[in-house]
Amino acid sequence: MLAAMFLLFQDTTGAVAINVIAMWRQMGWEAKGVVVVLLIMSILSIAVMVERYMVYSAAKKQSRIFAPKVAGALKQGRLDEAIKVAEVNKKSHLAKVVSAGLGEFQAHQGSSEVSGDEIEASQRALSRAQAIEHAELKRGLGTLATIGATAPFVGLFGTVLGIIHAFASMSAEKTTGLTAVAGGISEALVTTAFGLFVAIPAVWAYNYFSGKIEAFDIEMDNSGSELVDYFLKQSGRSAARK
Repeated sequence: MLAAMFLLFQDTTGAVAINVIAMWRQMGWEAKGVVVVLLIMSILSIAVMVERYMVYSAAKKQSRIFAPKVAGALKQGRLDEAIKVAEVNKKSHLAKVVSAGLGEFQAHQGSSEVSGDEIEASQRALSRAQAIEHAELKRGLGTLATIGATAPFVGLFGTVLGIIHAFASMSAEKTTGLTAVAGGISEALVTTAFGLFVAIPAVWAYNYFSGKIEAFDIEMDNSGSELVDYFLKQSGRSAARK
């Protein structure tokens, strides 16, 4: 798209620059359609990037607040307070996973002893919550991957149309000069550049966000393991009291 932002004009030295408005007017409707499609893909890609960045930033920020607070509450055996901390930090990926495990574990606190089956039930709740949160964190990345993979081919399709237009102009004007094919070649170059301009940021963003998700998955795994260890300790203490 940036390549299409330069203006075509003839300066005092006779040098030729690019005039996008004139180029747009000279484009066939097929090439215009390709540019419009790429523009829509670019807008969608930017929207996903901004939305995912905000989600990941909020998750990271709230997780930094959540982790030490819930750890302190659990060390003191205040399960209710730990759950309340998780409910306050609803945008934290760690809070969503930990709250599921704590909620399941709390449901069995009325019994005199926490059995292995009850700990396994809490562990399954942790696994389910982690799977759901992983899917939520990945939401939108498929769109970025699709745009990054297909935008160059959409631009290439415009390139082919531009070349066809160039040869059609050459045939209509019965000449082989550069002037006869200039319009079609410009269409081909603009759509190619636009396709790459749309695809490259989408691929970069997809790889960047994928790395973020891998880091979040590791954090959720670690938090889940630590919580299971806490459940086992609580089970051992209840058995010792018995």
